[in-house]
Amino acid sequence: MRFLAPLVAVLLTLGGCCLPIPPLGGPARESQPDPGWTNCNSDARGVLGRVPSGFSFSCRKVAVPQDWNHRDNGKTFEISVIRARASDQRDRIGSLLVNPGGPGGSGFDLAVYLTQGLPAEITRRFDIVGFDPRGVGRSSPVECYTSQDMDASFGADPDPVSQQAFDEIVALTQRMVQGCAAKYSDRLPLYSTEQAAHDIDRIREVVGDPKLTYLGYSYGTLLGATYAQLYPQKIRALVLDGAVDPTVSSVESSESQAMGFERAFNNFAAWCDDNRSRCRLDGDARAVVEKLIEQAYDNPISHKDGREATPGWILWAVISAMYTKDRWPDLGTALAELSAGDTDGVFGLADAYADRNPNGDYTNLFDANAAVNCADEANPVTVERIRSLQSEWRQKYPLFGAPLAISLMTCAVWPAARDPYPTGRAEGAPPILVVGTKGDPATPYEQTPKLAAMLGVGVVLTWDGEGHTAYPETRCITAAVNRYLINLETPKEGTVCPAA
Repeated sequence: MRFLAPLVAVLLTLGGCCLPIPPLGGPARESQPDPGWTNCNSDARGVLGRVPSGFSFSCRKVAVPQDWNHRDNGKTFEISVIRARASDQRDRIGSLLVNPGGPGGSGFDLAVYLTQGLPAEITRRFDIVGFDPRGVGRSSPVECYTSQDMDASFGADPDPVSQQAFDEIVALTQRMVQGCAAKYSDRLPLYSTEQAAHDIDRIREVVGDPKLTYLGYSYGTLLGATYAQLYPQKIRALVLDGAVDPTVSSVESSESQAMGFERAFNNFAAWCDDNRSRCRLDGDARAVVEKLIEQAYDNPISHKDGREATPGWILWAVISAMYTKDRWPDLGTALAELSAGDTDGVFGLADAYADRNPNGDYTNLFDANAAVNCADEANPVTVERIRSLQSEWRQKYPLFGAPLAISLMTCAVWPAARDPYPTGRAEGAPPILVVGTKGDPATPYEQTPKLAAMLGVGVVLTWDGEGHTAYPETRCITAAVNRYLINLETPKEGTVCPAA
């Protein structure tokens, strides 16, 4: 993922969960944890600001080898796991392990959110289990970027045309990644997707399931696909929503995203034209964004916290809103307000994407994202090739092409060994449900059938909608995924669910 694509960090922090949250009822039932598990309703409160009614929460740490290829050396990481159990649970099938993507998103947080978003027929039949993958959040986190460098990175020129401006981006990126190398050295390859997939099987053992039931969003589809290749006979059901094609190179992946975001922005612009009562922009949306970015090069508007609304921050606000159609009105308002000198909306959207709190502090979302992506990257592109792609993609994808070329920079200068994930068939696995959204900007729909074909047992389910990921957005998608998770019944090949 070149533009970060975590379900939770991007969508849920925008001010409201992308999944419906019903009103709170009575207090949560106290859990009776199994040995090794402790009551952690307080952790759920820390995620949502309240303990979801009708659920109890248990947590534990799971020790896993730092290097599954040398598991006898005694070195371990601690993986934080949370289990949500409904008070009305009956006919229990087992655990549903969830991952939000990123890489770098917190599955621990996602499990808490999903207690309020998943259909009751799922939460009655499954414990919802989430974990922060190695290097993420509560699980031996990678923390090597300073808040100052993160601000500089997000505010930087997204399309540095002059050689001097380009060299400044290279220097900033090199300084940031050298901080990671100085702190973690030869541990950096251990944050790879393949290592994390082995961790999943250890979690499966800990929760007591003979076979894995899994729901992975975005990068979580890559993590799930890797598990399927390593442990095909230990799968009960896998839902891979927002599919990543593991067979493409980093350049192909970035260009695919450039195409996806351009398509999503065109859809946003058309929506604005048809919904002037909800989109406050005066004129064509693309023309407005281009004008605001151009003006920001010479006269960026100051924000109340001292930052300036540079072209970088403006573009990240646009990117943030592309992940869900629900945020399109917010983007229209933010751009209209910026035209009038008000930066609150732009920074609200951009900070949600960046996981930046009002105090200016960041989570380790992007530290972990870099560590995982670059450990996975088998053949990183050169800085010289990035410079060439920047020019090529600027012509093909006017808003997002050059920035996505620049986004390849981190792994191009990453100072550590690599540990690429496998790509191949999941021989011996049962049918795996692969879900794609036609308007998905971050994991464009074209990747969905490719992931299904690579696995050899993938069954494609299509949503003719907008935004990043599909379940449980509509009745059709929800019913099809529920039938698969509960009854192991796959939809007919070629099933397309309508947008609404």
